Amino acid sequence: MRGPDVAFVTRDRLEAFRTQMRPYFPGPPDLAVEVLSPHSRASEVRAKVADYLAAGARLVWVVDAERRCVTTYRTLLSPRILTESDTLQGEEVVPGFAVGVAELFEF
Repeated sequence: MRGPDVAFVTRDRLEAFRTQMRPYFPGPPDLAVEVLSPHSRASEVRAKVADYLAAGARLVWVVDAERRCVTTYRTLLSPRILTESDTLQGEEVVPGFAVGVAELFEF
């Protein structure tokens, strides 16, 4: 069982879960977010992304603070790398969400 650093589940799916009285959400998130640490290995991150997508996650973001970029995945074979000049969007998974990648690293 894997758990991303951040998970987003749509309201409709969450409402259905609340009626089941379980201590954890029983399925994949709609959006899974992994935040790389200095010790993250590329093979481990790729395996996590593959697992999230195979389980049914619709979108996966991998945030790399060291390189100041975000890689988005809808499939494992077609990652999209967003740099500080790009805007990260929730697309139809999180409608209306948009943030400049550079803003993610302002700390």
